[in-house]
Amino acid sequence: MDSIIRALCVYLFLLVLFRIAGKRTLAEVSTFDAVLLLIISEAIQQALIGNDSSMTNAFVVVATLVGCNLLFSLLKRRSGPIDRAVEGVPIVLVKDGELLRERMLKERVDEDDVLHAARLAHGLTRIEQIRYAILECRGGITIIPREG
Repeated sequence: MDSIIRALCVYLFLLVLFRIAGKRTLAEVSTFDAVLLLIISEAIQQALIGNDSSMTNAFVVVATLVGCNLLFSLLKRRSGPIDRAVEGVPIVLVKDGELLRERMLKERVDEDDVLHAARLAHGLTRIEQIRYAILECRGGITIIPREG
């Protein structure tokens, strides 16, 4: 039972931590981010396993984590408030060629991030060419170009 409680606590802790870290954290994983994830996994491993490094305990921990993931998936599908709390909502970063700087600052997105997405999606090179730039729940930026 101790392993199940440990796994639940670690799962919830990491869920909250990555939710606080923001959408962009996992959208584009840099080398630094990959190293950080490896370090986090190593640091968390001891909390999950404790003193019991048996195969049975490892299976119980993995089954608990997968079960948590499935449970949250079902809860998100059935409850809008839970979905918004876990996944967030899309956020408009640019409206009619104007940067919404407060939102960008809060989400840790800069003008270069928006322009990068605009170049990739539509070949746009200036903010004025963007009707809307939307930071999606999963961290990507959707660009809707201005007409003409």
